[in-house]
Amino acid sequence: MNSNILKQLEEFRNTWPVEEAVQYRVTRPSADFIGEEILEMAVMALLDGENLLLVGNKATGKNILAENLAWLFGRPIYNMSFHVNTDSAALIGTDTFENNEVKLRRGPVYRCAQYGGFGILDEINMAKSDAVAVLHAALDYRRLIDVPGYERISLHPATRFIGTMNYGYAGTKELNEALVSRFMVIQVPTLSQEDLNRLMDQTAPGMDFSMLDQFSSLFLDLQEKAVNGEISSRAVDLRGLLSALRMIKQGLSPARAIEMGIVNKCFDDFERQLVDDVVLTRFPLTLTAGDVFHG
Repeated sequence: MNSNILKQLEEFRNTWPVEEAVQYRVTRPSADFIGEEILEMAVMALLDGENLLLVGNKATGKNILAENLAWLFGRPIYNMSFHVNTDSAALIGTDTFENNEVKLRRGPVYRCAQYGGFGILDEINMAKSDAVAVLHAALDYRRLIDVPGYERISLHPATRFIGTMNYGYAGTKELNEALVSRFMVIQVPTLSQEDLNRLMDQTAPGMDFSMLDQFSSLFLDLQEKAVNGEISSRAVDLRGLLSALRMIKQGLSPARAIEMGIVNKCFDDFERQLVDDVVLTRFPLTLTAGDVFHG
């Protein structure tokens, strides 16, 4: 990232310090995002006051990118995972009874607006229409939230929203034009083998170089089979793979770690056997944790 962008990031953090009450929400991401050009594009858009929509297939690192952006800007994170039962009240807030009074229990979008947070709208294409409709005024030039029965609040100048969406999940739908127009959109590309190796080495350093290639090749094999319709995308689980590597580093056998992190994500017996066969072509049952990591 060039020095001019880094300078602007520093100015942003200095201009909008985080309130002590939400300092605990400023968290270091579990891994660095691999993809300097995409990261730079995203940072420039957010510095310009835009909201982002990260689009791509499963296991491209969209959530890791969102977490890295919040960390670079030094902002508290508010995660909102959308599903068919997410409604406007879950985002803005609901009535609660406190000290013999009806008060608003503030939701994540309200608190994000209040404290200048980065709101991560995960799987936004699974949301019901009334849930995202309440975001329209927050996402466009008005930058405000109208809370029915309470008040209208303006967004903190540092508040940004980052939506993520995968293709082809059950329950997903096309986003309407009015919502998409409120974001700058970034297509997050599929990770290459080199990028996978870098990510795995960051997550569980000390792995033998030949083993790095084996694990990344396994992931790419499963990804190709999912694209070709031979298996579902359940086994194409980057989080599961990285978790398996951490457990292997702790001493668990590779076979057991991969079984928990990858194979057992398939609940259909036939599909699970197919995935297991793919795993065995690269990782024999006799392989030990000491064979994977140095020392």
